[in-house]
Amino acid sequence: MVKLKRLFSWASALSLSACAIGPNYRQPEAPAHAGYQTGASPDTVRATPDAGAAGAGQRLVQGADTPGDWWSLFQVPELNALVSRALANNASLKAAQGSLKAAYEQTKVQGAPLLPSISAMFNPTRNKTAHAFSPVPGDNSYLYNVHTLQLNISYQPDLWGGLRRQIESQAAQGEMQRFQLEATTNTLINTLIIAVITQASLNAQIKATQEIIANQQHVLDVMEAQQKLGDISEANVMAQRAALTQVQATLPPLHLQAEQAHDQIAMLVGTTPNEILPEATLDEFRLPPTLPVTLPSQLLEQRPDIRAAASQIHSSSAQVGIAIANRLPNVQLSATPGEAVNAMSQFFTPGYGNWTIGATLAQPIFQGFELWHLEREARANLLAATEQYHNTVLTAIQNVADTLHALSDDADALSISAANEDAATKSLKISRGQLSSGDISPLLLRNAQQVELQAKLNLIAAKATRFTDSVALFQAVGGGWWHRNDSGVKAPPTDWRAAF
Repeated sequence: MVKLKRLFSWASALSLSACAIGPNYRQPEAPAHAGYQTGASPDTVRATPDAGAAGAGQRLVQGADTPGDWWSLFQVPELNALVSRALANNASLKAAQGSLKAAYEQTKVQGAPLLPSISAMFNPTRNKTAHAFSPVPGDNSYLYNVHTLQLNISYQPDLWGGLRRQIESQAAQGEMQRFQLEATTNTLINTLIIAVITQASLNAQIKATQEIIANQQHVLDVMEAQQKLGDISEANVMAQRAALTQVQATLPPLHLQAEQAHDQIAMLVGTTPNEILPEATLDEFRLPPTLPVTLPSQLLEQRPDIRAAASQIHSSSAQVGIAIANRLPNVQLSATPGEAVNAMSQFFTPGYGNWTIGATLAQPIFQGFELWHLEREARANLLAATEQYHNTVLTAIQNVADTLHALSDDADALSISAANEDAATKSLKISRGQLSSGDISPLLLRNAQQVELQAKLNLIAAKATRFTDSVALFQAVGGGWWHRNDSGVKAPPTDWRAAF
């Protein structure tokens, strides 16, 4: 038994000290001279005081950190409550968390072959032997018992590191699922906030449209009174009534979109559409005064899609080592110590023990070039994963660049929309006064009404866009997941060797 212990101790030491065949993973670097714009990046977003809270100026801070609960910067309690509920109840997120836990357990399963496999067997039998085969037991009995107790011990030294590469590959797959979960969480939060802003924008458009309908109804009432007095023709009254119904026809589509936004919010927070959920108004939102602009080199650590792509490279790299190790000789050690007795009382007494120790050396010779092609396949997958990683990095940089452009351009659009709405409102007021005094025709008044309606709706949409641009930037720079625990499990190990 002492020799057996020494054998397995030697084999374990040899396995752990052996180097692992195949390429070692190295995290890819960011593209050289990467940037978001050809010129100098702006450090502020222009303010539009006439547009209210949506027109506030913002500072763009290079390298600033992103808080985990960045949505609270919009200062909307209803929004905070909805996001918290979605993180706790969303079914897709819970499913991803369950898959991640399973992936971590699978990593531990892959680590099991590094340790010896031991199983026990107890086989009691009652036997009768023919006289021709006597004597069988020590007392020359023809009817006897045999109780066999045996351990089956097997161990495969990881001479070439193939087993460790399997663990490494599975651990990388677990990390990939972890970052896919973070990307799913970021998408959930982003989609929910956009839906809340959209709902608030649609409600604001409905309210503005209803106010315009009320004003146009008042004008129609005045014109009908004038028509009875003979001051204007019936054709002008009918034209105003047509203009009123045209505006009224825009309300049902707005109601439909608002109801669909409510249904989407209900699904995201894990409930059904019949539940009454808190709704925020567009005027409640405040723009975050400071926005983080992550450097391109930081995106490699902060974007979950980039981290997931890097984990795929890591897994593919380990697969190359596995394919190489499968082509090399392997050793299988086995031992079967045990005892065989006639009576239970004889167990663990001298003279009844037995054991077998063996070793098997296996070397693949020819398998139709299967192992060779599997290695080539693994190397091709590594190349594909590397190129996919580069594409993911470029896409992430593009996302941030597009969002920065949108922040600047949409701020300009908001300023123009605010000026247009102010001019349209003043123009309509003047037109109403001129119509009362007979200075303009009803046709010009209807044109002014239509311009005012479109200007108000455009301003509301421009305000909502300013808020969604800020949401998009937080999403583009990573979403602050590193300040939250979205996985539903304890923090995963930083080293794959500690995963089992």
